[in-house]
Amino acid sequence: MSENLQYFRAIYNFLPSEKERKIVLITGARQTGKTTLAKNKYNTLRYINLDSPEIRDGISQITASNWHKDIGKAILDEAQKEPSLFEKVKYAYDGGNLDFQVILGSSQILLLKKIRESLAGRISLYELWPLMMSEIYAGLGAKIIKPPLIDRILEEEDFHKLMESLPSVLIGEEDIKLKEAQEHLLRWGGMPFLLSINNAYERQKWLRDYTYTYLERDLADLSRIEDLEPFKKFQTISALRNAKLLNYSELARDVGISVDTSKRYLEYLKISYQTILLQPYGTNITSSAVKTPKIYWLDIGLLRQMTGFWGDVISGDIFETLVISEIYKWIKTMQKPVSMYFYRTRSGLELDILLKINERIIGIEIKNRSIVTPSDLRPMKAVADGLGKLWSGGILVYNGDKIDKIAEPNIWMIPSRRLF
Repeated sequence: MSENLQYFRAIYNFLPSEKERKIVLITGARQTGKTTLAKNKYNTLRYINLDSPEIRDGISQITASNWHKDIGKAILDEAQKEPSLFEKVKYAYDGGNLDFQVILGSSQILLLKKIRESLAGRISLYELWPLMMSEIYAGLGAKIIKPPLIDRILEEEDFHKLMESLPSVLIGEEDIKLKEAQEHLLRWGGMPFLLSINNAYERQKWLRDYTYTYLERDLADLSRIEDLEPFKKFQTISALRNAKLLNYSELARDVGISVDTSKRYLEYLKISYQTILLQPYGTNITSSAVKTPKIYWLDIGLLRQMTGFWGDVISGDIFETLVISEIYKWIKTMQKPVSMYFYRTRSGLELDILLKINERIIGIEIKNRSIVTPSDLRPMKAVADGLGKLWSGGILVYNGDKIDKIAEPNIWMIPSRRLF
């Protein structure tokens, strides 16, 4: 399956053609498939890997005026290793001698002052995330990636009409493959290489090695941390607080570092695509809303590795993380103009997700079980009443089999595997 995944990345057809006048920057976490994607999409372009000191030395000798002749259209991998190239790309591009360039790099590339100064306004930025459920499903035998249901929900204004058009249940091979894709994500996360490993021990070893590689390479790019032990402990403690309200003081206390260091460490995790902060919806809908974000680890495999939770039982936090990360990855990958929040009041009322799409809002509640009860809908109904005309519809994401309308105003239950 993994051999075919290079053809099944949702971003593939979203990337510009090499016939366009573009400087394309593809960034993301390590091992998410940036090189494979670029080589497959732009298979006629020369590939240059700047991880090699010899290659970097050669690149440094090329003058800006000769860049279009000596390099020309090319894929420049690990570009953050040679910051001098960005001014040369700018010179060739602005002079009209270079129409297209693909730049690949780690998270550090977005922080480089030379990029901000040299290529501001010239770069088309794309982010590659760990595999999404639709991509794993495609790799299991589908010939193409169909946009998942969440994409249609974000695009189509008539939520009720869309829901009514869907089959209530799936049967046969399609549902079996969707279950398999979801089970892989819940157990191992979305790192592409894991799909080529069938042994559970080797998969765990790969994830363990990845965390070491991250410490050695990404942190070396991002910062100069002399003592890695506090940061390693911070990773573990932050993973144990996954899906919880962020509290820098508690993180700092548990790790034994200052609050400022705690903030700096979390920023490293965010910049390197390991974690996200889900922001609270700031407007008071029902009563006084909390203003503190929640922290999520984006990849469940890495989350399990950091916490050591390898059991077969899927916790509510893990299932919640699946739903949050899948929606977030799709929005970011396809660059949707959608804002994603959660809502929680000081009195304890909470709705897991609010998606703001132009002048409408969709609410989402996440339940890790196969049966829905009336009490599951109370927070959503309260938020819907408070939002009034802004409310477009509600989704209760669960582990069952059926899509069905379960309540007003326009609230539907949808199996998680059908949504993504």
